[in-house]
Amino acid sequence: MSEERFEKLEILAAEQEKTIEELSSQIAQQWKTIEQLEKKLDTLTKRLLALEEQTLPEAPASKPPHW
Repeated sequence: MSEERFEKLEILAAEQEKTIEELSSQIAQQWKTIEQLEKKLDTLTKRLLALEEQTLPEAPASKPPHW
């Protein structure tokens, strides 16, 4: 294998390694963001359900008029 070709392969491998590290870092950051958003969504869902329970009147357990 020629020295020039070997050098090109080393450069390519180094560039790919750098790209993989950058992508891995971005994925890790995005995963943290997703986890934070899931926690916020769960909290907001619980709050919304609690508010709905407070505002909705309970339906009477009676038969409809046509019975």
